[in-house]
Amino acid sequence: MRKYMLAALCCIMSLFILTGCKSSVPENTVFSVDDLSGKKIGVQLGTTGDTLVSDYEEDGSGTVVERYNKGNDAILALKQGKIDAVVIDVQPAQSFVKTNSELMILNEEFVTEDYAMCISKNKPELKASINEALNVIKANGTLDKIIDNYIGENAGKTPYISPDGVKRNGTLVMATNAYFKPYEYYDNGKIVGIDADMAQAVADYLGMNLKIEDMEFDSIITAVQSGKADFGAAGMTVTAERLKNIDFSDTYTTSKQVVIVRDNDAIKNSGNVVEKFKNDFLTDNRYQFVLTGLKNTVLIAFCAALMGIVIGFVVAVIRSTHDKTGTLKIGNFICNLYLTIIRGTPTMVQLLIIYYVIFGSVSINKILVAILAFGINSGAYVAEIFRSGIMSIDNGQFEAASSLGLSYKKTFIYVILPQAFKNVLPALANEFIVLLKETSISGYIGLTDLTRGGDIIRSITYDAMLPLLVVALVYLVMVVILSALVKKLERRLRSNER
Repeated sequence: MRKYMLAALCCIMSLFILTGCKSSVPENTVFSVDDLSGKKIGVQLGTTGDTLVSDYEEDGSGTVVERYNKGNDAILALKQGKIDAVVIDVQPAQSFVKTNSELMILNEEFVTEDYAMCISKNKPELKASINEALNVIKANGTLDKIIDNYIGENAGKTPYISPDGVKRNGTLVMATNAYFKPYEYYDNGKIVGIDADMAQAVADYLGMNLKIEDMEFDSIITAVQSGKADFGAAGMTVTAERLKNIDFSDTYTTSKQVVIVRDNDAIKNSGNVVEKFKNDFLTDNRYQFVLTGLKNTVLIAFCAALMGIVIGFVVAVIRSTHDKTGTLKIGNFICNLYLTIIRGTPTMVQLLIIYYVIFGSVSINKILVAILAFGINSGAYVAEIFRSGIMSIDNGQFEAASSLGLSYKKTFIYVILPQAFKNVLPALANEFIVLLKETSISGYIGLTDLTRGGDIIRSITYDAMLPLLVVALVYLVMVVILSALVKKLERRLRSNER
């Protein structure tokens, strides 16, 4: 165990040393919108900027559009010189530039747009209620105060406070992507911003509670369509393409798309590793995001592994029994169908189908959804691991046990399975390690796992290096410890054979 921990520590030290290494970043060559042609442009996937910049890809100029799940990922790529510019909404752009002195916004705006809340086409009554509430908070100045609290000279001076005495009945669920400051972002572990306060004001007017679900931007419309959320608010622009699938409320504010580039004259001051670590993890107790994500990751992986072992064992027994005796034909057909579907489709697609389709109209705990998705997926691979272990046992042992008067069932339980388990133990451990790392896609249904915890910190601090390295380190330590425990178990099992 000490040997493995020492190896992990060496990796840790190497990673932290690398954080201090600087690489050369190319100078900025984009000084106006006209210069974007032929460049590498970063956008957030599914946004208005993505739609508009896509036209550049078709003009034959060699323009490359790099699409990122989060705006801050595009900003990090820009800082590192992987792309030449980022097209994004002006208010988030100002927040990015404020905390990244080596970046600047071009004076020339890209396009003007209006924001609205997306609502399912099947809920016209909800749309009417939200529009009524919007009109009221616009007329009485509440919406202006909310916006002024986050933008301009009076920022922080007019916080929205829910009125006393509101009788609440029911809950409004808002889908958002909390990486879009000042519209929605994390502050002290809570999602705040213009959209969050506006949604709270609407909920107060309607006499309802508000629940905010954080998810990937391109999942918001899907969540609203499937009923997982009542509406979406994430600095979303009304477009003809979106209107084919979703409805929108009245607009509540106007914004514009701008271009962010590197500032050739800016003085870069990245700070040392200690300062970055304090800012990333100790300020506002941001390490709590990692701890919460770690807890969910371990819980999901452990429960899914148990579920996978049970499913895999049953499937393996049915298939191996059919192979050896020719019985259980229907069961074998069902098992083969299960293996073909699960092993032939990506885990992320299965997770999204279970959450948005199978449980589309059902309110269900996201951790339970993740356990089901990963457990069912793991079961298909565990089944083949168990079956290979069972089939590796020589048929002579079945014949010998039968000559001693043992039934097929007793032979299977007392003779075959103990040997098969020892044979497949390394493969089972490897499957659990893969499962542990696969849980990193849980963020696609808005669940805070270990990886998403690091993403939240990155969205707050705009530092890619340390949050990613710490997340990688935690995974590494868990895998090293697990591998050491499995090897210890293997030695103990081998010692029993002597």
